[in-house]
Amino acid sequence: MTEKRRIHTYAVVEEARKLSRRYGEDMEKAELAALCHDFFRGVSETSLNGYVRQLALAPVYLNNANLAHSKIAAVILEREYDIKDQDILNAVRFHTTGRANMSRLEKIIYLADAIEPNRSYPGIEEIRELAGQDLDRACLASLEHSIEYVNCRGLYLDQNTVMARDSLINSMERKEKTNE
Repeated sequence: MTEKRRIHTYAVVEEARKLSRRYGEDMEKAELAALCHDFFRGVSETSLNGYVRQLALAPVYLNNANLAHSKIAAVILEREYDIKDQDILNAVRFHTTGRANMSRLEKIIYLADAIEPNRSYPGIEEIRELAGQDLDRACLASLEHSIEYVNCRGLYLDQNTVMARDSLINSMERKEKTNE
């Protein structure tokens, strides 16, 4: 692990702690998921491609370290480290893309990774502010930012990100209707 990755990881852990306190999530689960979220991030693309093939992951993850590292980490954490809690594994597995119907822990790890203090990108301050007010709105803002970023650069957009956004929108609309 590089020094930069170590700093990032511990910043994500601290952000996950804050969000867990704010939203009533299990602190130990959040800490473990945050510590493991980038377990395979520094691994070479060649090695990641080997894991993608060995683990029979979708070919879309070949030559795509940004998406592959999280999927590989979740499988290895379960197989090699005997982590069986699916919520923790899913928080690691989907921390880069999100997914439809994310659990609270998944949202916290997704968001903690996106807004940790060392991150800097247009709109991050708004997302950080939302994170202290409404977990769903903050995740939605982050997902929309990711979709725009990926589309503007002509990169592969994982459909889990689109489904995560759409799921959050639908959930928030349902909540609004029940509160009327």
